[in-house]
Amino acid sequence: MDLHSPLKKFFGFNEFKGLQEQVIKSIVNRNNTFVIMPTGGGKSLCYQLPALMQEGTAIVVSPLIALMKNQVDAIRGISEHNGVAHVLNSSLNKTEIAQVKEDIASGITKLLYVAPESLIKEEYVAFLRTQKISFVAIDEAHCISEWGHDFRPEYRNLKHIIKAIDDVPVICLTATATEKVQEDILKTLGITDANRFKASFNRANLFYEIRPKTKEVEKDIIRFVKQRVGKSGIIYCLSRKKVEEVAQILQVNGLNAVPYHAGLDAKTRVRHQDMFLMEDCDIVVATIAFGMGIDKPDVRFVIHHDIPKSLESYYQETGRAGRDDGEGYCLAFYAYKDIEKLEKFMSSKPVAEQEIGHALLQEVVGYAETSMNRRKYLLHYFGEDFDEVNGAGANMDDNSRNPKKKHEAKDDVVKLLSIVKQTLQKYKSKEVVNTLIGKENALLTSHRTHLQPFFGSGKDRSAAYWMALIRQVLVVHFIKKEIEQYGVVKLTALGNGYMENPTSFLMTEDHSYSEENDNAIIINAKSSGAVLDVKLVQLLKNLRKKVALKQGVPPFAVFQDPSLNDMALKFPINLEELSTVHGVGEGKARKFGKDFVKVINDYVQDNEVLRPDDLIVKSTGTNSGLKLYIIQNTDRKLSLEDIAKSKGLEIKDLIKEMEAIIFSGTKLDINYALDDLLDEEQQEEIHEYFMEAESDKIQDALDEFDGDYDEDELRLMRIKFINEVAN
Repeated sequence: MDLHSPLKKFFGFNEFKGLQEQVIKSIVNRNNTFVIMPTGGGKSLCYQLPALMQEGTAIVVSPLIALMKNQVDAIRGISEHNGVAHVLNSSLNKTEIAQVKEDIASGITKLLYVAPESLIKEEYVAFLRTQKISFVAIDEAHCISEWGHDFRPEYRNLKHIIKAIDDVPVICLTATATEKVQEDILKTLGITDANRFKASFNRANLFYEIRPKTKEVEKDIIRFVKQRVGKSGIIYCLSRKKVEEVAQILQVNGLNAVPYHAGLDAKTRVRHQDMFLMEDCDIVVATIAFGMGIDKPDVRFVIHHDIPKSLESYYQETGRAGRDDGEGYCLAFYAYKDIEKLEKFMSSKPVAEQEIGHALLQEVVGYAETSMNRRKYLLHYFGEDFDEVNGAGANMDDNSRNPKKKHEAKDDVVKLLSIVKQTLQKYKSKEVVNTLIGKENALLTSHRTHLQPFFGSGKDRSAAYWMALIRQVLVVHFIKKEIEQYGVVKLTALGNGYMENPTSFLMTEDHSYSEENDNAIIINAKSSGAVLDVKLVQLLKNLRKKVALKQGVPPFAVFQDPSLNDMALKFPINLEELSTVHGVGEGKARKFGKDFVKVINDYVQDNEVLRPDDLIVKSTGTNSGLKLYIIQNTDRKLSLEDIAKSKGLEIKDLIKEMEAIIFSGTKLDINYALDDLLDEEQQEEIHEYFMEAESDKIQDALDEFDGDYDEDELRLMRIKFINEVAN
């Protein structure tokens, strides 16, 4: 069967891409067909071409109205008759529905796009039953599986609806599906006999990078985008509120961005999507609702402001970059706090759903924290092996460009595998780790594991170390996770073989994204373009020591470490620029800044440093109103509880805002509030402590006073201290 002439006739292509030709042959031969093809692999052509070639109408089930509209427009563009493709959904009026039915009945319509909700309607089913249907295509088929990242309950019923219409072949297509999701889809649709086609998940032109998510994340995003002015990109956030905030900050900083989320009215959504497609704007800031089926080939970067709920989501969203095989940069910001937030959202769901959600989230944590080749990790998740030395795209991630040190871990691997064996392969990763480090919990106690001689045999290493080793041992197939049992770890034949005959195993340690590193700046020269100048940091630290001695205050009261790090990243050479540095406001810049900008300026001249030209990141001013309110009301000596309450804040959040004010050099008198909390002697004792302390870390102070003062008291005293000695 020659498919090339219809391909040329309808789409103007001379050649098929990848598996397209085999898939189309399977459909034309009336076989049930299952296709897994990464975004950009040409999935839609797999059902569009056979539909145009065959007699009758093909029904395409699709989850999003925007996606249907896009595809219908594209098909109408290659045919002289508008009726060749139609949408049947809730957006049509009676006249339009009548037109659709007429075109199907007269044999003009080749593709009918429907949402699963519309297909349930009896009037539509009754009509379609009387028509010639060529086949049913289910796009975004992962929506069928509750293990998929975008489960839609209405998809579960499709099997019965299709049977009610006609006994026709079914073709399922998805851009992401783990082994578990694939089985679930085929079983639910009752097409386990389907011909299966799976393209490689490797998108060799995409560069993957994870950066720690700090309080400065919006600034980091602006710097990244400003280095790519005029290029198209998508920024994903988990909440509508965050979408609006980020879009606004980008706009204030002169970047051409629009928001997109389900809370906007349909007209605005369509307008913003069209602006992006027509290049009237460069960046869409969106919730995950955006991008499914968006056929824009030249998206140059995809940024995740918040880490997604599953690796499928991450893979599909990053897959929207570089569909023309050109550059595609995938940058995600990660903090474990975000994972905890997602877990909190889940706690209201049914237990089985929570179990699935937790299992999927742990895979995301593994991917973010791993220091092995990210592509290898990602492809392993989708059941594909990757050669990290010679594979296409081998050096296209932050970990490969900046490899961490490795060490010999042969004995630890044997210890790990034997624990899995001795605990009878009934535990998930977390319990295996608890057994190794000797940490009791109800599950281990109920199985009497805590009484075994091997309990605690790995306590010389941390839990994080063992978790990292489990991930690396998984990827080389010594163990596997039983997804059916929500991630119970089992030994493989390879793992058993390794225990009998261990050979060298080089392990790299995971990245740490702990709270301690909350203000860390990633040092990633080759990929991020922003590099912390370590030599300059040292010069600034020496200067800080000198200034502190002269003023008779501890060094941290002059500038904190994160501020020095930021100076060594931005190279501010005047006071205006210095006041945009993390934790430095105008007051602080005026008080201490002169010597610092002089040292930086000399350093820039002597070393011919190329300064980033996007130094000043404007804020949207949302917080300045709050800051002003706090300053005015502490001046009026209003109680802190009342100030917090009137702004809907917890006391700890109010203290955080107050810290930001005084650390940037503005005075804030809270003596009246402290006098109600602590007597003169207590205040003096804490003041003395900060005067002598190496650092102003609250944890150090808590340890020093060993329960005499609580965290809020110490933080308020630190504010008073900085206020008096530094501002």
